[in-house]
Amino acid sequence: MLAAIVCGLIFGAGLVISDMINPGRVLAFLDVAGNWDPTLAFVMGGALIPSAVANIIRSRGSAPLLDSRFYVPTNRSIDWKLVTGAALFGLGWGLVGFCPGPAIAALSTGRWEAVLFVAAMLIGMLVYRLSHRQRLPNYSAN
Repeated sequence: MLAAIVCGLIFGAGLVISDMINPGRVLAFLDVAGNWDPTLAFVMGGALIPSAVANIIRSRGSAPLLDSRFYVPTNRSIDWKLVTGAALFGLGWGLVGFCPGPAIAALSTGRWEAVLFVAAMLIGMLVYRLSHRQRLPNYSAN
């Protein structure tokens, strides 16, 4: 748990330092026909370096230091849930300039936009969970 908290804090600090918690910067990146700001492209490109290193380490090791195995997604199918989720993510990102990680990090600034976005995101997650409750598997202690 401590490792996850430290990683989350490092990730959040990176978002703050790179100004990716600023919706204006993100929206300027998406405005390719206007006053385009390439900063987000450099941040994403920079994120490929530790990701590539982690992938190399994963391919050479049998397990991470703090767990018994690596958790790598195996499902490569594209279904309606994936497409719908990606579309909703893209719409939210394009309309307001926030996505979940930066929005949570932006809570540290106290900006009302971040608070509103995170509240709406949590409500959406709750509605989804409640509407799909009957489809979740029943795990009993039998």
